[in-house]
Amino acid sequence: MKLYLKTKDYSISQEEFELFYEEDLDMLITKPTPNNLDKYYESEAYISHTDSKKNLVDKIYQLVKSHSLKKKISLLNSFSTSDRTLLDVGAGTGDFLATAKKQNWKIAGVEPNSSARNRASEKGVHLHSELNEISNNKFEVITLWHVLEHLSDLENQIKTLISLLSKNGTLVIAVPNFKSYDANHYGKFWAAFDVPRHLWHFSKKSIELLFEKYDMELTDIKPMLFDSFYVSLLSEKYKSGKQNMFKAFWVGLKSNIKAITSKEYSSHIYILKKRI
Repeated sequence: MKLYLKTKDYSISQEEFELFYEEDLDMLITKPTPNNLDKYYESEAYISHTDSKKNLVDKIYQLVKSHSLKKKISLLNSFSTSDRTLLDVGAGTGDFLATAKKQNWKIAGVEPNSSARNRASEKGVHLHSELNEISNNKFEVITLWHVLEHLSDLENQIKTLISLLSKNGTLVIAVPNFKSYDANHYGKFWAAFDVPRHLWHFSKKSIELLFEKYDMELTDIKPMLFDSFYVSLLSEKYKSGKQNMFKAFWVGLKSNIKAITSKEYSSHIYILKKRI
């Protein structure tokens, strides 16, 4: 592995980390991995574990989340059969599962953070703290919305996820793309590096390579168009200490325009199925 770049945890600890390029898998790996990752999530600054609307960035996040929920449920329903069993890994405060439940999905979820689980419980969504607590079940659809990059012991986690899929099940994975225009533009300030919470940084090729060894076929890739704008907004703040909304909007828009040709969007949704 060779050093790709040096960056830092701009949102919480301000500690420095390095990203190394793994050529065989076309992905980046965060080093060092802290012994205790929990402390890097224990902050109101980590918004996916809260429903905060304290500042402009929070409000934009919640607005985008609300819009994204509708798109996610629409995607979910496109996989629907009579089974309609759903597992969401890294469920946060439970909004996605709560919405799916209203659409008559039989839901289950995993979220390690106790504060987020409590917030989900207030919405009528019970979440497990660990994946092994539901190891005897099978699911038609398993979703990981910006979660795979957080999982330690990556390959064993992938094996476990696949074992929980039903025969014709679908695995839906959304992750940032370090080969996007906004990633290259912001470099070490790119908010989606989010070290050390993001342990792995994926390309389209790395997702395909990671899962094909477990007989999973990558059947579709979809862009997450709003991610480039939100990530650019955070990246501007990390780079200059200011919001720079108009500049962030322009970079996000430019990233999406360039991706029309390059197909390298800020984040992608990957649809994977077991080979039959």
